[in-house]
Amino acid sequence: MEWKPHITVATVVEDNGRFLMVEELKGERAVLNQPAGHLDPNESLIDAAIRETLEETGYDVELTGVIGIYLYTAPSNGVTYQRVCFAGKALQHHPDYALDTGIIGPLWLTRDELLEQRHRWRSELSLQCIDDYLDGKLFDLTLIRPSV
Repeated sequence: MEWKPHITVATVVEDNGRFLMVEELKGERAVLNQPAGHLDPNESLIDAAIRETLEETGYDVELTGVIGIYLYTAPSNGVTYQRVCFAGKALQHHPDYALDTGIIGPLWLTRDELLEQRHRWRSELSLQCIDDYLDGKLFDLTLIRPSV
């Protein structure tokens, strides 16, 4: 069996102490996550984060920095994910945008409200990314280099 990590992106979008989250179905269960998803072929990490945020929330965003790069092995299936997490700001909401299959919709939650719903987290990375953002861990977007 060949081991292959999955490359994903996520976006932390904060507005007045509330964070843009996604309520989505995982199996039969509604879970919470940041706007996040897989990198597509021939796509930059930055483009992937902007695309995934729009597809899962209906929000156009401007990325403002890189929060961190995380490795996470999902206990449910043993798959390892490499997540590049970006900070961004919401520019415009498209309420009639057709969201991805399985997405219930966007939610704006405070950190405390998110903590109250720990049983609904898709992964522990959600809070880790928010906490790193709140701790000021933000790197310039030039950290992400184009492919050669």
